[in-house]
Amino acid sequence: MTPGTDERPQMSVEDFEELARRAPETVSLEFLGGRVSVKHGPIDVEDFEELARVAPETITLELINGKLEVKPVPDGDHGEIIMWLLRQCMMQRPELALYPEQGLRIDTYRKGCIKPDGALAPVGYFAGQDEWASPEGVLMTVEVTSGDRDTERRDRQEKPRAYAYAGIPVYLLIDRDNDTLVVHSAPQNGVYQNRRPYHYGSTVRLPSPVAITLETEKLKDYVT
Repeated sequence: MTPGTDERPQMSVEDFEELARRAPETVSLEFLGGRVSVKHGPIDVEDFEELARVAPETITLELINGKLEVKPVPDGDHGEIIMWLLRQCMMQRPELALYPEQGLRIDTYRKGCIKPDGALAPVGYFAGQDEWASPEGVLMTVEVTSGDRDTERRDRQEKPRAYAYAGIPVYLLIDRDNDTLVVHSAPQNGVYQNRRPYHYGSTVRLPSPVAITLETEKLKDYVT
């Protein structure tokens, strides 16, 4: 699969119309070229949170770099990869949990509200927090690419920048376009100082404080 070649729209026209109907009065949406955007420019966090709350169940919204984004609907292989990683984390670090789709509010980077595919944190860390939780106790975020046209910008550029600004120690990108795992670590001033790719089949040692070793041969089963 060649990165950025999938031209699927972010959402269907029907889903957009439903979202626009439910949107707060302060938010005016438009749908151009298969993408949803806010007519009046950047949306503030409070309006975004209300919009995300009333969105149809078929839509997952994020606020990245001040822009409204629609998170791609995961396919079966995407889900299997997350479950594979979840099991590895549980076996090696039972005191930690990999929380799928846990919202994180990243105030340090242009008021972002992001739902990573996985957030690794101590068991119980998110108890009592809102839908968009603090990233302070998160040890690692995980994204699995969906092969859509926005992958390059979203998963390889904007999300690592946001996670680094939040001080999350490790960002793991499972890049299905290139059959690689890319380990980002040592965040400093909004940039991960270390970035190391591994091909599927490699032994991947995630750095401290994660300290988990991944044998990634299984990921070859999910190559299409």
